[in-house]
Parts: sequence; structure tokens; C-alpha cells
Amino acid sequence: MKRDTEAMYASMEPWKLFFIVALPGMVSMFAMSIYSIIEGAFIGQRLGEGAFAAVNIAMPLVMINFSLADLIGVGASVPISIALGKKDNKTANNVFSCSVIMIFLAAVFMGSVMFCAAEPLCRMMGADNVLLDTSMRYLRTCALCSPLASIFFAMDNYLRISGYVKTSMVINVCSNLATLGLLTFFLIGLDMDVVGSALATSLSMCMCSVVAMIPFLRRKTLLQFVKPHFHFAMFRQIAACGSPVFLSNVSGRVTSILMNISLMTVGARVWGEGGGTTAVAVYAVLMYSSDLCWPLLYGISDALAPAIGYNWGAANYDRVKKIVRCAFIGTAVVGLVSTSLLFFFPDVIAALFSNAEDVMLMQESARAIRLFCFAYLFRWFAVTTQSFLSAIEKPIPATLMSVSVAFVFPLLMLAVLWNLGLDGIWLNFVGVNLLAAILGVVLILRVLREIRQKQS
Repeated sequence: MKRDTEAMYASMEPWKLFFIVALPGMVSMFAMSIYSIIEGAFIGQRLGEGAFAAVNIAMPLVMINFSLADLIGVGASVPISIALGKKDNKTANNVFSCSVIMIFLAAVFMGSVMFCAAEPLCRMMGADNVLLDTSMRYLRTCALCSPLASIFFAMDNYLRISGYVKTSMVINVCSNLATLGLLTFFLIGLDMDVVGSALATSLSMCMCSVVAMIPFLRRKTLLQFVKPHFHFAMFRQIAACGSPVFLSNVSGRVTSILMNISLMTVGARVWGEGGGTTAVAVYAVLMYSSDLCWPLLYGISDALAPAIGYNWGAANYDRVKKIVRCAFIGTAVVGLVSTSLLFFFPDVIAALFSNAEDVMLMQESARAIRLFCFAYLFRWFAVTTQSFLSAIEKPIPATLMSVSVAFVFPLLMLAVLWNLGLDGIWLNFVGVNLLAAILGVVLILRVLREIRQKQS
């Protein structure tokens, strides 16, 4: 397996590598996001607008917790891939072993904070007295399962690095089947509320975390558990390489908090009493509809990152450029298809997350989706650029890209489009991704200039 994986990264024809690695990566990432789409559909259809808004208020806190696992998992994947490219398996195995322990300890700490401080955290997120109790119960349920569930996010990276691309895909698909079954059991069979929803998704991730560990415990993978040796240089490298994804996640969740607060204010002004809850619910529909598309972009770029890092570590820069070119072409196609689907079928998508009684929610969501969808004409470029910069150990430009997309540009566009009311908030995403594409072009040109200097 070790020789096959390294040979695939080092010498396989780029487009063949793309179809072997990136397509399962797309399916895998889409499967990982499907659990939230399934959850959103169940909550919207079964529990209604109020529960939908309450979960959307708590969700940024849940995702900030998981972003720590992403910080360590993605941050460790880059030095692991580069070390493998340099044939330094000892370093790669040590970083892998240490990172798994770090993820577990970080999740224990964050889960404890979320459980004990649920009330002030949910109030900070914009929950009013109507939504507070529901948001708190959802958050606390997720917190209890956090230590084991968080490992699920990182193991996907480690399986792909070890060449278990199809195994990763199968585990993610099974995770969603388990989520669907548990949601049906808890929400329909036991008639539970949002606690059942949180329990279903968390338990499915916990089970898949255990399954994902089996190949490594059997010591048949390229990466293997060894006695961990922690040192400051490793912490710094993981933090530097993982910071773009982490800051993007955290900044995005902070932006979501500010968006929820703005939506409560603008929604009440536009639609009167109760309008804030409806506006937050529409925003939730937009985020869930985005989950139908962005994982495909991220799946391509993230799946090819180990191959890019491997060849960058081996100083094979011509091959790096060829693989990156495949990634950009693939994500561009997905971006165009995503825009088309969201533009032509907004009613169908909105109906997934709204029950027949919430007529206003369904109508306003469809209208918002049609404005929001043009973001995908540019989003593909920003996602691929950030992943490429992270893969070649360029944390500063990658962080600049991630923080700009997740925080700086959204706040800028929120101020610029404020007078447009709710339409300005829906169009915010389009402006953000247009600015991100422009920034991405500048950063890519700088890297290409560096590659030419290295080759000469």
C-alpha cells in the first residue's frame, strides 16, 4: 500500500490521478455535508420554523468546536505529506500520532466549555427568550459527544494520505445512512425535538470515528501510530499550516453570529413582529442549500492536496502545476453547474427545508437562493487557491485568503449593501466571492513567480 500510494502521487498521469483521487474526494466531502442537509430537512419539515432558527443560532458554536479538529487535522496533513515526499516516514508517523491525541484533548476542553456556558453563549449568538431554551439543549447534546465525534473530521484526511480514498468515501456515505436512520428513529419513532436531531448526527460521527481508526490500529496503512514525541516546532508547524482553515471556520462562524444579529434586526423591521425569526430561518436555508454545492469544490481541492504537498516536498514543481491545473478546471466546472442548479431550481431546494405550512419561509427562501447562487461563479477559484496555498506550506497567504473570505469581505459587503435590507444580505455572498477571486489571482501569480525562480 505504501509503495502504491507514493507511486500514485509521484508519477501517475495528472488527469488519471484526478479521477482516482478527486472524484471519491468529492463524494466523500459531499457525504460529510449531507448529514447537515438531512438534519436541516428533518428539522424544517418535522419541527418547523422556530426550531430551524434555533438550531441555526447554535450551529456556529458547534462548528467552531469542530474547527479545532480541522485545525489540527489539516495542519498535520501538510507536514505529513511533505515529510512523506522527502521519504521521512518517522516524522510523518510522529506528527500523525501526536495530532490524534491533540484532537481528542481539544475536543474534551471545548465540549466542556460549550456544555457549562451554553446559556451565555446562545444569548451571545442572538437567541431571544423564544429560541434560547431550544438552542441550549441542541448545543449541550452536541457538546457531550464532542470528544469522539471531532476525530471523525481529521481521520478523513489521514485515510486519503494513506491511499484509502475509497475507504474514506465509504465511511462518509455510511455516516449519512446512519444519520438518516437515527434521525428517523429519534424524531419520528420517539417523537423527540432538536435533542434527537443533535443526538442522531453526533452518534453517527462517533461510530464512524471508531471505524475510521481500524485500518490504523491494524498497522496496514502508510501512516502508523508510534510513541508520540511532542515538541514546540511540531506545534508551530501544525498551527501554521492549519491556521488558514481554522481561521476561515472561526471567522465564518463569527460572521454568522453577526449575520444572525443583523437578520433579527432587519427582519423585524421589514416583516414586523416575528420577522427576525423568519429572516434567520431563510438564512439557514441558504446555508443548507450551500451545503449541496461547496463540499464538491472543497472535495476536489482537499483530495488533491496530499499529492500537491508530496510533489512540492520532492521539488517536482512541473508536476505540482499540472495537478493544480486539473484542480482548477474541475472546480470551475462544479462552480458553473452549482450556479445553474441553484438558479433554476430554487423552489425545489427551499421546499426541502420548509414544511407546507411555512409558506412565507418557502417563498422568501427561493427568492434568496436565486440571488445567492451567483456566488458560485467565483467561489470555486477562492476555495481551490486557499487549498493550494495550504498544501505547499504557505500559511500567511492562505490565512490572508481565508480570513478575507470568511470575515473581512463579508463585513465590508454588509456595510456597503446595508441599505438594500435583506436583499443586501443575500447578495453579500456574491460580492465576497468576487473580491476573493481577485485576491486569489494576485496570490497565485506570486506563487507561480516563486516556482519559476526555484526552477531557474
